Amino acid sequence: MQPNIHRGQLFMASCFALLVTSLSFGIRAGLLDTWGTEFNLSKSELGIISASAFWGFPLAVIIGGMVVDIIGMKKLLVTAFVFHLLGILLTIVAGGYWTLFLSTLFIGVANGTVEAACNPLVAAIYPDNKTTKLNHFHLWFPGGIVIGTLVVLAFNKMGLGWKVQVATMLIPTLIYGYLFSRLKFPVTERIAAGVSTGDMYRSLLNPLFIFMMVCMFGTAITELFTNQWIDVLLRNVTSNAILILTLTTGVMVIGRGLAEPVVHRLSPQGVLLLSSVFAALGIYLLGHTSGNMIFVGALIFGVGVCYFWPTMLGFVSENLPRTGAVGLNFMGGAGMFAVSVYMMFIGGHYDTLLAQKLPAGADLKLYNEAPPGSAMASALTEAKKAAGPEILNTTMIIPVILIIAFTGLVVYMRGRKKDQQLSPVGAV
Repeated sequence: MQPNIHRGQLFMASCFALLVTSLSFGIRAGLLDTWGTEFNLSKSELGIISASAFWGFPLAVIIGGMVVDIIGMKKLLVTAFVFHLLGILLTIVAGGYWTLFLSTLFIGVANGTVEAACNPLVAAIYPDNKTTKLNHFHLWFPGGIVIGTLVVLAFNKMGLGWKVQVATMLIPTLIYGYLFSRLKFPVTERIAAGVSTGDMYRSLLNPLFIFMMVCMFGTAITELFTNQWIDVLLRNVTSNAILILTLTTGVMVIGRGLAEPVVHRLSPQGVLLLSSVFAALGIYLLGHTSGNMIFVGALIFGVGVCYFWPTMLGFVSENLPRTGAVGLNFMGGAGMFAVSVYMMFIGGHYDTLLAQKLPAGADLKLYNEAPPGSAMASALTEAKKAAGPEILNTTMIIPVILIIAFTGLVVYMRGRKKDQQLSPVGAV
């Protein structure tokens, strides 16, 4: 560890930064339907608005990963603070599709910049316990979603509007901006170890890294798409759809907090395989059950996706350490890019399914505008009740494929010699 580096304080500030990222998911997940009604937006338009966060994220995380070794992690986090502030304020004054689109894009850029700086920061300050500490860091993602969804529920009960709900994100934003402004940062692990830039980029061509990037597409879609759209997909199946998200993410918080014994006992690749099994089973139950069994499905799904994101990053950092910050951030960027593409596809597919379940020639926009209790509104409710589980059936294919992929990874890693961890130049 480099002198004058307070890793406990840096870790705490990183958790606040990730809390803002996750609040943006939790609060917005609970507001998609509200925005759709208030601004008369179709599911395709809501899908594009949601996807814009996932466009900004990979753009920021990949560019950030390429420059973090040059400009340092502190400057990246100042950039994240500015974009978070702009995105939150623009959301509060939003008046329709384009302002919601731009504000979500800004928040996506901020979220990606946080990941670009904080993932290599956690790896640098905890070099001997990366996967566990990345799980502890990333527990604040589901943790923030839990807080965000509870804020939405509580503020709705109190009759407070969605703009007040969004404004709550300003509090942790100002906290992490202040904390990072006064702390000293280490250099990245790759710089400390003296690994050249060329060696780092050559390491990205390792077939194992490419395989893990492809798997990241699937793990990210399974976790983030399902969590972000659960309120839209199941709102007409259960009266407590947003509580499903709260339950799922609550399980994720607990699981990531208990990551150390799990990861050490099963190995990262073993954790990923079991996660895929539980994720597939959880999505199946969400899409094929009703009543209290939906909440059982949510619990199982939460167990499944709990370790996906941080363990994917931890696996790469431990087994492909020469990929450095770029490797970690390419993984995150690949995952978010895949989610953005999938969201756009699913948004259009959802509208198509609704149209198929309404009378022939029905104008979906007119049905969306129909007054509550009318025949058109009732028909739309029934169409949504049938379409949501069909989207979950489509998504379930992804973790099933991951079961096969991670089974192969477990077999491969049994015969592979583990890469030596990087040692800082002049370490004491």
